[in-house]
Amino acid sequence: MDTNHSRRQLAAMKQSLFDQGLLDEQFIQLEELQDDANPNFVEEIVTLHYRDSSRLISSIEQALKERNLDFNKLDTLMHQFKGSSSSIGAKKVKAECNLFREYCRAGNAEGCMRSFQQLKKEHAALRKKLEAYFQVSRV
Repeated sequence: MDTNHSRRQLAAMKQSLFDQGLLDEQFIQLEELQDDANPNFVEEIVTLHYRDSSRLISSIEQALKERNLDFNKLDTLMHQFKGSSSSIGAKKVKAECNLFREYCRAGNAEGCMRSFQQLKKEHAALRKKLEAYFQVSRV
């Protein structure tokens, strides 16, 4: 595949992620930090995010299984998840984190459960699309 075609494909993929509302300007800011000295910077940051967020998802799942939900604990865990998601520009994931936190503040267990399921879907969908994006970027 020629370089120009790869660049166009990569640009189209990135634009699609923005058009779908999956990413925000933070992702572009990360890309601006990438240079020849660290050509895989963004991919490394995203990989670290997914490693960290997998741990947080497990912690939230455990907290949601408790008989009496500790909404303060859930809110704190989701605050961490939101911060990590914000750092890579995960716009839809961040929005779902905000919704989950609203349900925590309202003491709405059912809302937390629904929101968390949606958050996991958004998280997984973005991961899959970013993996494809980085695969093309390596060509």
